[in-house]
Amino acid sequence: MSVDNKKPIFPISVAAKLLDVHPRTLRIYEEEGLLKPARQGNKRFFSNDDIEWVRCLRKLIHEEGISIPGIKKLLELTPCWQIMHCPGDVRENCTAFVDRSTPCWQQAKLVCAREPGQCECCEVFVKAMARAEKTINAAGL
Repeated sequence: MSVDNKKPIFPISVAAKLLDVHPRTLRIYEEEGLLKPARQGNKRFFSNDDIEWVRCLRKLIHEEGISIPGIKKLLELTPCWQIMHCPGDVRENCTAFVDRSTPCWQQAKLVCAREPGQCECCEVFVKAMARAEKTINAAGL
C-alpha cells in the first residue's frame, strides 16, 4: 500500500510522539510560521512531509545551533514571486512583494488568491521548504 506523503493523517499527539517532542513544540513552530499543519475544525493534522520537515528543523536548531529567527531568514531567501515567475505588474500590487519582511505563507490572509489555510498544499510553500532544506543540506548543516 502506497502512502501519500502530503496527506495529513497524524493528529498532533501522534506527530509529537513520532518526533519525540511535546505537542507545544509543534504549536510553537506553527506560531512562528515554520509549519502549516492541515486543520479540521480546531484540530491539527500532520503529513509525513510535515514530520520530515520538523526533523530537519530540529536538527538545525539542536545540532547546528541555528535559531528560529535564523531559519526564518533562510526561508525568506526564496521569495514567492520567483517561484511563481510573477510578472512585474502583478508584483507591484502584491503584499508579499511590497512587504518582504515575511514570506507569503505568513501573509496568506492578505495576499493569497487561494482558499485561506491552504499554504501546506501551495507550490510556493512546498517549494520554499524544499529549497531551504536542499540549501541547508548542501551547506552541510
